[in-house]
Amino acid sequence: MNQIDHLTDRKLWLAPLAGFTDQPFRSICKELGADVLVTEMVSADGIVYNMEKCMPYIRFDESERPIGIQLFGSDPRMMMHAATLLLPFKPDFIDLNMGCPVKKVVKRNAGSALMKDWKRAAEIVTKIKDVLPHIPLSVKIRAGWDKDAINYLDFGKAMQDAGADFICLHPRTRSQFFTGESDWDMIKNLKQNLTIPLIGNGDISNHHDAIRMFEQTGCDSVMIGRGARGNPWIFQKIRAILDEADYEEPSAEEKLLTIKRHFERSLQYRGKEYGTKEMRGHFSYYTKGMPGGNKARDFINRCSDPEIIMQQLSSLFLQNHTIEER
Repeated sequence: MNQIDHLTDRKLWLAPLAGFTDQPFRSICKELGADVLVTEMVSADGIVYNMEKCMPYIRFDESERPIGIQLFGSDPRMMMHAATLLLPFKPDFIDLNMGCPVKKVVKRNAGSALMKDWKRAAEIVTKIKDVLPHIPLSVKIRAGWDKDAINYLDFGKAMQDAGADFICLHPRTRSQFFTGESDWDMIKNLKQNLTIPLIGNGDISNHHDAIRMFEQTGCDSVMIGRGARGNPWIFQKIRAILDEADYEEPSAEEKLLTIKRHFERSLQYRGKEYGTKEMRGHFSYYTKGMPGGNKARDFINRCSDPEIIMQQLSSLFLQNHTIEER
């Protein structure tokens, strides 16, 4: 299997979610079946001017491979410079974010704003590819800017011609953000018009969705983002189905052990104070829909003691009731 196939041949990707897919969570997803990981997006300007501040977004553990570093920016030369500075970290690939819809990214003419300027986007790809002789380059895109400027097909082909090794498509426009439904027919259409691999992304909430995306679109791999929040076991189940292997749903005890490992890694990675704060968002998803979950989340959001938080979670998962605040 060549380098590109190793990343794109029926693989399960964890999407880069800003503020969510940090190293502790990525490591949990990896253990539970995610094939390819991507870091949270990091600014090219930040890398060039203040590398130390960007380190939390760049660092990864060897056990996370294959993993890519996702880069965003709008200046071709700055992007190229940043890519060269990432080479010593030896990522398995570099991923260019040309799909982020967030205002603070778009106002810098980065993210999905680049889909309005395909010539600049293509120049970015060309310049970065020139300094990545042995590292694949991927580009993550959206359907277009809005319903009147849907250009994923031409844009995707332009990125291919500029030198991208594979593309990931989230078939919503920038103006949609994450509302409405993603149009998987766009993934199918782009796949049929590319000669490089295509990764499908958007609205994979469970294992059924992942299998349907493979079948309906013909995409080479699938990327799972919001569907993995609170459910890193989704990768395990999809992989079992793809491999036609037996699968048993994790018990409450097994889920609790996974959450505990996640929490411990967050504390180790960020320290007690920030590690606990960072985990609150994850705890909200881990406990979503559980009887007593609202009360447990309210307690956890006011508690700063990791041991007591785990007692609360143990009570919720194993006894289905919550403890009183101390």
